[in-house]
Amino acid sequence: MLEKKILEELKNYIERHQYIDDLVVYKSAEEINYSLSESIQSIELEDFINHHRKPTLKHVLFQFIDEKGAKDSDIYKKAGVDRKHFSKIRSNTDYRPGKNTIIALALALELDKDETDELLGSAGFSLSDSDTTDLVIQFCLERKIYNIHDVNQALDYFSLKPLTNF
Repeated sequence: MLEKKILEELKNYIERHQYIDDLVVYKSAEEINYSLSESIQSIELEDFINHHRKPTLKHVLFQFIDEKGAKDSDIYKKAGVDRKHFSKIRSNTDYRPGKNTIIALALALELDKDETDELLGSAGFSLSDSDTTDLVIQFCLERKIYNIHDVNQALDYFSLKPLTNF
């Protein structure tokens, strides 16, 4: 159970870090030409992608699990992820679970902010300073609050959806 002092600090943290940006749309979708120009050869594009591709979520996740010396079952149980879902992550390289599932796994692994960013980034996600849920997660990571129940309580404090239905 989170103490009232921690919840107040969380509220102040959100107020200090939340940034609301005005969205400006420069072109409509109809005005953008999505075809490859002649100056970009498909071979060059493939080479670029192959050269810049980062490790997959599956690779990064299981590397962290190995580094922590943890058992898969301990991690998915602690994260509130069921065995079938975790098995899908393990067996299907192209499968990308939702952002909340990845955050729950990061908390179960007790990853720091940079490691969590790496794990999220491997699935195409990130933590934003303009999203209250993401700010709550960042606060918990900074404070080393890894217990999923405590994190869900902090989210509930702001009437936000829990990470898992744990």
